[in-house]
Amino acid sequence: MRRIRSTDLAIFLAIAQHRSFRKAAVELGVTASALSHSLRAIEERLDVRLVNRTTRGVGLTEAGERLFERIRPAFLDIDDALEDLDKFRSQPYGKLRINTPRPATKMVLLPIVSRFLKAYPAVEMEIVVDDGLVDMVSGGFDAGIRFGESIAADMIAIAIGPRQRTAIVGSPEHFQRFPKPVTPHDLKDHPCIRYRFPSGTYYRWEFERGGIELEIEVQGPLTLGDHEMMFDAAVNGSGLAFMFEDLVLPALQDGRLIRVLEDWCPYYPGFFLYYPSRRQLPTALRAFVDFVKSDSVRQS
Repeated sequence: MRRIRSTDLAIFLAIAQHRSFRKAAVELGVTASALSHSLRAIEERLDVRLVNRTTRGVGLTEAGERLFERIRPAFLDIDDALEDLDKFRSQPYGKLRINTPRPATKMVLLPIVSRFLKAYPAVEMEIVVDDGLVDMVSGGFDAGIRFGESIAADMIAIAIGPRQRTAIVGSPEHFQRFPKPVTPHDLKDHPCIRYRFPSGTYYRWEFERGGIELEIEVQGPLTLGDHEMMFDAAVNGSGLAFMFEDLVLPALQDGRLIRVLEDWCPYYPGFFLYYPSRRQLPTALRAFVDFVKSDSVRQS
């Protein structure tokens, strides 16, 4: 067998983690075509196929899966060893990639990130906005932000930002045509602006009062996949919208929107910063986690 270098294994590892030549190429800073040629050369030297290339994507062969399972822990150990040297640096440095849904970016993440980067100027941060559920490891992310119930059990999660509350809102013009709902069941008589997740499923509006929990599948002529567009549509009289309270407070104060069913919308735990459980965190991520924790203490 011809000699295999550590750089060859790193190339294979990136492809195996992302299951994508394009994403692996971005991580390694090369073209997808060059990466494909490199993998083919590695397979020829090993005399075994590691990756199946199809029109639907990239998959590992049985040999590829076995190699991936064996070398990934070793590379993590190497990463940990290198990151352990960071304790000798004067301050954290490096790049963080964080995946976050759009509402959390505006309401919670950006204000904290602005303060964090001022405190740690040697850290770079990339924020990828995506309302869908993402595999953090295969996506190459250091951390993500989601609601607690949508975080995998093998992740570590800490609260980021204050408690959240939702609001059912409509324009004054809307309530000239329709009576204000008294209970969530009255929403059947209103055109509502529906939200569809990137997965294709519709969000069922959630309510709670006095221990009674309800999920209502609303109807309406307009479906959107973006909260800011839902806000604009509600202001323009397209129907009732289910929104985060913080996003609509200015419009409630200046009269562009009217709130209903407020007693059915209690406060609940807000967003969480989550990251993989590892023996050692990169110092930049550890610094950000500690910063978020201290920020939460200041707000409590």
